[in-house]
Amino acid sequence: MKKTESSFLSYADRRFRLSGKALIENGHPYFVPTDMLEDQSDQWPKGYLSMSHYDYLGLMHHEETTGAAKVAIDRHGTGAGASRLVGGERCAHRIFEKDLADFLGVGGVLSIISGYLTNVSVIGLLLGPKDLVIVDELAHNSIMVGARGVKAEFATYAHNNLEDLNRILNERRGEFSRVLICTEGLFSMDGDITDLPRLLEIKDQHDAWLLLDEAHSYGVLGPTGRGLCEHFGEDPSRVEIAIGTLSKSFASSGGFIAANEEVIEWLRFCLPGFVYSVGLSPSTVASAHAALGVLRREPDRVTRLRGNSVRFLQKARDLGLNTGTAIGEAVVPILFDTPEECVFVAEALMEQGIYAPPVVHIGVPKDLPRIRFFISATHTEAEIDRVLQAVLEASGAAQALSNRLSAE
Repeated sequence: MKKTESSFLSYADRRFRLSGKALIENGHPYFVPTDMLEDQSDQWPKGYLSMSHYDYLGLMHHEETTGAAKVAIDRHGTGAGASRLVGGERCAHRIFEKDLADFLGVGGVLSIISGYLTNVSVIGLLLGPKDLVIVDELAHNSIMVGARGVKAEFATYAHNNLEDLNRILNERRGEFSRVLICTEGLFSMDGDITDLPRLLEIKDQHDAWLLLDEAHSYGVLGPTGRGLCEHFGEDPSRVEIAIGTLSKSFASSGGFIAANEEVIEWLRFCLPGFVYSVGLSPSTVASAHAALGVLRREPDRVTRLRGNSVRFLQKARDLGLNTGTAIGEAVVPILFDTPEECVFVAEALMEQGIYAPPVVHIGVPKDLPRIRFFISATHTEAEIDRVLQAVLEASGAAQALSNRLSAE
C-alpha cells in the first residue's frame, strides 16, 4: 500500500474512532432497510412500527401525494434536467411556490434541491467581513456550517436564552455593519421552541436580521400548521428569512426559502445553492404540492398530531422518562445517562419491531444521548403506549445490567 493511501486511511480511522466507532463495532441499528422491515412486519406480534420518520401529517403514502407524483413522472419524466436558471423550469415550480407563499402568508417562496444546502447557501450570500452572525448553540448543523463558513464573525448564545443573545448584542452590535440571528422554530433534537415575540423584540431593538429555520415547525405549530409565527400570533413578514423543508410535513424532499417577494427574486438570480443546482424533480414538486393541498383542506391533521404528541410527552414523563425541554409538538426525545444505555434501548425496541435509532455523539452533546421519537397524526394511542412501555422496560433492563457489571 502506498504511503499516501496508508496515511489517509489512518487519518479516516482515527477520526471515525473519535466520532464513536467503538459503539457500533459489534453491530448497530443504523442504515436499516426499512422497506424490508415493513415487508417482514408479521414477524412481530404487534407488527412493525416506525417512530423515526418525520411524516408528521401522515401524507407520505396518501393517495393524493403518490398519485400526483406518478402523473408528474408520466408527463415530465423523472428529473428537472438542469438548473432552473439556465435550463428552464416547469410551470409547476412557480405554481407550487406561489401557493406555498400564500399559505405561509409571505411575499414569496423559492424551492431548492436540498434543505441542508438551503441554510448553508443563504447564510453565505447574506453576510460579509464586516458582519456578525449569532447562532443558538443547539441550532441544526446546516446553520452551523453555513455560519462558520462565511467571512463574517461568528458567535453563539446559550440555547433559547434570549437574554444571553441580548447581552451579546448590547456589547457588540456597534462593531458590525449587519447582524444575522439564526435559530430554529421547533428544535429537531430537543423538541422545544424559540420565544418568538421576545426574539423579534430583541432583533428590532438592535437592527438585526432573523433567519428562522422552520423545517420541523411548518405543518406542526399553530392551529393550521403555519409554523412558529402562527403559534405566537406574529406577522410572518417580521421574519427576514424563513427556511423550510419539503421532507417533513410535506412528505417529499428538498428545501425552500420564504421571504419578501423582492428578496426571493434576488435569490433566484444570485443564490449559489439555487443557481448552481438542479431544480426539484417534477414528481417532488407534485407530491409536495398535493400534501399542501391536503393540509389546507384538513387542518384537523395538525390537531391530531398535537394530541398524539402531548399524549406521548405526558405519558413518558408520568413513567419517569427524561424528555428534556420538549413541549410535545411532533418531536419528543427521551434522554439516557450513557450512550451504551441509549443503544441498548434502541436495540431492544428493534427486537420488538419498533424502529427508533439512537442519537449519540453526532448532532447532540456527548453527555446527552437520546432516542428521538417523531410523532405522526396517524399514530394510535395503542401504538404510543406500546412504544413507551417498551422504552421503560428496556431502560430498566439496561440499568440492571450496568449495576451488575459494576458490582462484578
